Amino acid sequence: MNEPSRKLLETYYARFNALDWDGFLELLTDDVVHDINQSGREIGREAFREFLERMDRSYSEQIVDLSITTNADGSRAAVEFTVLGVYKNTDEGLPPATGQTYKLPAGAFFEIRDGRVARISNYYNLQDWLKQVGA
Repeated sequence: MNEPSRKLLETYYARFNALDWDGFLELLTDDVVHDINQSGREIGREAFREFLERMDRSYSEQIVDLSITTNADGSRAAVEFTVLGVYKNTDEGLPPATGQTYKLPAGAFFEIRDGRVARISNYYNLQDWLKQVGA
């Protein structure tokens, strides 16, 4: 386990939970690659900021039960976690939001460069989420 990378990811999720978007984005490289679950790839810190703004409109989420694993040099990591969420406003192409709550097991894979997140690939079971929100 690489301690600096573990601490980086703990901070990453703590800032996410605190809705500290500026602090969260400081943890990313300028050219961060974001692989969105069952969707496309976005590149750059500004694209990630726009993604967070879109997500913030429709969802209220907290990440709990973190389990962080890193390789020896800290350049790669995997995190398992649980998403506790509220679907607060309808997201385009998805079922209507009525304040449904959900609890979703999820995971993410990271590349870390120079002490910052250079890539994040998020994964969760979309069918499980759809079932939980009543689709």
